[in-house]
Amino acid sequence: MEHRIPRYTLEGVSGAEVSVHPFSTEDELGLTLTRFLAEESDDVVLLVHGLTSSSDMFIMPEHRNLVSFLLDNGFGDVWTLDFRMSNRFPYNMETRRQTLDDIAAFDHPAAMSELRRHVGARRIHVIAHCLGSVSFQMSLFGGAVEGVTSMVANSVGLTPRVPAWARVKLSFGPTLLEYGLGLCYIDPRFNNAPPLSRRWLFSRAVSLFHPECREPACHMQSFMWGSGRPAMYRHGNLAPATHVHERLADLNGAADINYYRHISKMVRAGRAVKCDPDNPALAGLPDDYLADAERVETPVLFLTGDHNDVFTDSNIVCHKILSRRAPDRHELCVLPGYGHIDPLIGKNAHVDVFPRILDFLKRHTG
Repeated sequence: MEHRIPRYTLEGVSGAEVSVHPFSTEDELGLTLTRFLAEESDDVVLLVHGLTSSSDMFIMPEHRNLVSFLLDNGFGDVWTLDFRMSNRFPYNMETRRQTLDDIAAFDHPAAMSELRRHVGARRIHVIAHCLGSVSFQMSLFGGAVEGVTSMVANSVGLTPRVPAWARVKLSFGPTLLEYGLGLCYIDPRFNNAPPLSRRWLFSRAVSLFHPECREPACHMQSFMWGSGRPAMYRHGNLAPATHVHERLADLNGAADINYYRHISKMVRAGRAVKCDPDNPALAGLPDDYLADAERVETPVLFLTGDHNDVFTDSNIVCHKILSRRAPDRHELCVLPGYGHIDPLIGKNAHVDVFPRILDFLKRHTG
């Protein structure tokens, strides 16, 4: 497949000084923060991707992206985080048995520490997507990070809920994939594997159940996440003229199978809970991340599309629970015609979604 847009390109953001800031976690992983500085600002925005994606989802050249939108609308100092879930790193394809607790305990605190080293006591606002949102809220509500002025959480927070078919996949998929097919990860690029190999055959089998388009990576992502044709977005919200659909595997890569086990446990519990309560390395985190949620004063804007076929009404439920405990602190925004990830990568997101994010951020800058 010919790519018109190179992988990991920065050409989607102009007029900003770009700098990369590597840092390490206490469990010895190297991660990166990327800074887009257009002008000094009292308010700093940190963007956090989800599982299988990366900071690239925020700087796409195909359309008006979130970083450029923020830079042009009063937030001149924007940072993106690539943590261990990022497809810019090899960690998703290693047999590390990682969980969201590891991210909450090690990645986000280290990222915030590195960010503070550069921006000092300035206000930090966080915009997070998917499991980046879940894990960051685990850090925030679990007491591992502090000093967050406001947060925007897209698609899901501390109460993951999924469609019925996704519950079935979460229950049986990890064991079948690991012990049946010998796969420790699942990748949208399996269609490019050698013909008749396990990965190639698996991709072909998945595509048989997805006649909605011709892109195998799109089919695999629907298998990996949620339930639908497609599951992660609405096709009409993507930008076909610049081939967003055809480079989805660049934007959303491989996923470590073990993460699904943790998500499954959370779905069964109805809330974000620790995967292994007996792990001494994670003793500083609570077993139940909602236990003392009312003590965290950071206001959260819960965003979700009304066609969210990955985490359904997760954010609606989370907002309801947190609003009972802390009335008038948090907000909910349901986006008509949007799904799971298209609120952030959709061709018209700068018109339909980003202004709502901007309004929330500006109301928390004083």
